[in-house]
Parts: sequence; structure tokens; C-alpha cells
Amino acid sequence: MKKLVLLATPFLLLALPGCVRTVASVVTAPVRAGAQVVDWSTTSQSEADRNYGRKMRKQEAREGKERKKADQVRRKQCREAGYDNCG
Repeated sequence: MKKLVLLATPFLLLALPGCVRTVASVVTAPVRAGAQVVDWSTTSQSEADRNYGRKMRKQEAREGKERKKADQVRRKQCREAGYDNCG
């Protein structure tokens, strides 16, 4: 009986670290899940900067198109009025 216990002991010791890791994973899983939810629900500063930059570029493009269209209308009205220098 003692031989059987002595032979089984190394196998039990080899299996024990796996069990400890599994228990640790199960215990820390809710904390990790909560941290992931917080990460998904908040915006980092770099994300905010990137979004702001994109918004500003779109606004500048829109303003540029409006300015170009207004210049075209102004030139057309100038030509229709009979002025030579409508540049």
C-alpha cells in the first residue's frame, strides 16, 4: 500500500499546478470580464483625439466645397452684370 502511495504522489504533484492555474483563472475571470466591459464602454484619449481630427477634416472639406461654390456663384453674377474683371 505504501508503494502505491509513493508511486502516485509524483503524478498528483504534477497535476496540482494545473489545478491551481485553473482555479486562479476561474477566480479572476469576472474581474477580467468587468475590466473588458469598462474598456469597451469608455473612450480613451487617443480615440477621442482621432475622432476629433476626423470631425475637423470633414468640416474643413465641407467648408471648402461651400466656399468654392459661393465663389462660382459670385463670379457668375459678376459676369452677368457685365463687369470685365470678375477674377
